[in-house]
Parts: sequence; C-alpha cells; structure tokens
Amino acid sequence: MRKLFIAAFMFVSIFGTKVMADIKMGIILGFTGPIESLTPAMAASAELAFKEASDSGSLLGGEKIEVMRADSTCVDSAAATAAAEGLISGGVAAIMGADCSGVTGAIATNVAVPNGVVMISPSATSPGLTTLDDNGYFFRTAPSDARGGQILADITKDRKVKSVAITYTNNDYGKGLADVYKAAVEAHGIKVTTVTAHEDGKADYSSEVATLASAGGDAVAVIGYLDQGGKGIIQASLDSGAFDRFILSDGMIGQSLVDAFGKDLSKSFGSLPGSTGKGAGIFADVAKAGGVEASGPYTGESYDAAALIVLAMQAGNSADRASIAKNVMDVANAPGTKIYPGELKKGLDLLAKGKKINYEGATGVTFTSVGEAEGSFLEQEIKGGKFKTKKQR
Repeated sequence: MRKLFIAAFMFVSIFGTKVMADIKMGIILGFTGPIESLTPAMAASAELAFKEASDSGSLLGGEKIEVMRADSTCVDSAAATAAAEGLISGGVAAIMGADCSGVTGAIATNVAVPNGVVMISPSATSPGLTTLDDNGYFFRTAPSDARGGQILADITKDRKVKSVAITYTNNDYGKGLADVYKAAVEAHGIKVTTVTAHEDGKADYSSEVATLASAGGDAVAVIGYLDQGGKGIIQASLDSGAFDRFILSDGMIGQSLVDAFGKDLSKSFGSLPGSTGKGAGIFADVAKAGGVEASGPYTGESYDAAALIVLAMQAGNSADRASIAKNVMDVANAPGTKIYPGELKKGLDLLAKGKKINYEGATGVTFTSVGEAEGSFLEQEIKGGKFKTKKQR
C-alpha cells in the first residue's frame, strides 16, 4: 500500500510539474560585438512584451513565460549558431532574434528551420533574407534594405549632396545595403566616387579613409556598425580632416555615436526603420511605465516580434512550434481588431474567443507574403546631442 501511495504521489508531482512548467522563449541578440550598445534596450523591449502576456493571466489559460537569452555576437556565425543550438536544446518554443543579417541567416538555415522553430528578427535587414528557404519559420519586423537603401538615397538627394564616397562593413548587411544605396543615389544623379569595404575589429582605419579621401566626395556614406568599424571610419575621417559629413545607415545610429563625437556630427544624417504613428506613441508610454528606454533603434520592432509570438501561440491554442509558425501571419495582418502595445491581454482574450485580431503594435506591423514588414523609415539628424527624427518616410 505504501508503494502505491509513493507511486501515486510521484505521478501527481511529475504531472503537476509538466502542467505548470513555464513556456520557454529565446532571445538571441548581439550582447557583445559591434552593436552591443543597442541590444540591451532591444532585449528589454522584447521581454516587456513577454512579461505583459505572462502577467495577463490570459495566455493559454494562464501560462507563464520564461525567457532565455543568448549572444549572437552579431558577426560570428559559428558562435551564433552554437548559442541558438543551446536555446533550442533548452526547449524554447520560439526565438525573438537574431539581429545582424549574417548571423540571422546562419541561425535560420542551420538551426531554427531544421528544428522547426520560429524566428522573428527585429533588425536583420539584408535583401538576401527575403528569399531565404525558411519553410515558413522565419519572419522579420524590420523592412528589407531593398527599400531602406532607396530611402537613404532619397534623403541624400533632398540634403543636396552632389557626390558621395561609400564604405560598408564587409558582410551580408553591408554589401546588400551598399549595392542598393549606390544604384539609388546614381539614379538621382549623384556621383559615387568610390565604393570600398572595411573590416570590423581593427584598431586603426586611416588607410581606409585615405582611399576614400583620394576619391573625394561631399560626404562619406558609412554603412556599418556604430560600436565597430563604422565608428573607426568616422574617427579617422575627423582626425585627418578628410570628411566632416557622414551619411549613416541604420546600424550606425545610436546614442553612443553622438556621445563619442558630439558636435562633429552636426552635419550628418541617416535613416532607420521606425514609425511616428499611433502605435509608436503608445509604445513610448508603455515602455516608460515598464522602465525600458525605448528611444533607440529597433526597440519597437523587438517588442512587436515578441508580441507576435505570444499572439500566434494563442491563435493556435498551443505553444507547439509548428502551431506558432502557422498563425504568425494571421495575427499580424488584417482583418481583425487592431491591437497596440499594452493591449496584449485584449488581443489574447479576443483570440481565446475565436475572434480575429490585426496586430498593429509599435511599428504598424503589416507583413508581406514572405513574412517581412513592409515598414516605414525615420529620417534622422543630430540636434542637441541626440539623434532626432526629422520626419517619417
């Protein structure tokens, strides 16, 4: 009789643990590497959405979320792949991330897609990811550089730049955006004096700047990373007096760059994905209330990526990986009740009743047929020691 009691107790304990176990969610971003100053706010924004859903009491009848973080490094595909394998072996239902395009493609191709795990990247923008063979498991809340390069070229034209030298970080993101930008500025009648790659991780970029300077130009377009080679290009340009006007890609926009160079960036400008719409204002308030600094790049996109994952779970009434993949597009696009930041409980409750939702989120989410954001862009300039939005594009 005693043995039967113990066996019954063990069964109840094991069953109870299984029922009450948290749903694990992965966040993989470059906590070290060339954008490490950006990723803490991105991660915190995603965790804000996961916490909102977890605290709502409405997620799959009251399920809770446990977040597991991993470091993509942004640039080391082998390290990123290993980190993602750790998340998947740890049992995550889905992944918010990765961030930089090269490591995102590597993780999707080698780890996430083969294991049937949804990835929603908030910031991987390479045009090459549009045609990724993902079996419906890869999405991104950031728009492709195919459009981003055109927007940056439009801003360059409007700012009366007549000639430009281009340097790009030597990876998928840099090369893809540089190709689009070059073609677009030339279509505007702007002369491109040279296009040269630079490698991240160097202590000195004077030789690269000498090459750019010899070609000349009203400005140099720096397509790279603000905590790595892109910053080095600006430093060497200012030190040598080669350039004092910089056209900045999205990977170059962040407070740490202004903190480093101050008024020396007063003539510079750039663009990054973002919105000034209703959702952006609501997100700013929700983030502030949650103690999250949401003014930096890709914070809204990170919140939206996490929100889409939990809403997709609810739509399929399951944390099953395949079910999440099946339902992301349904919750992201019309028709349905519009859902904004801070309204995840409302969205979860509607889905639980079998109702349709249209997640607008912080960035006005609308997915194309391949699961990437159509997106809008913000023209950025430096005023009063900070990046400021001039207007939405």
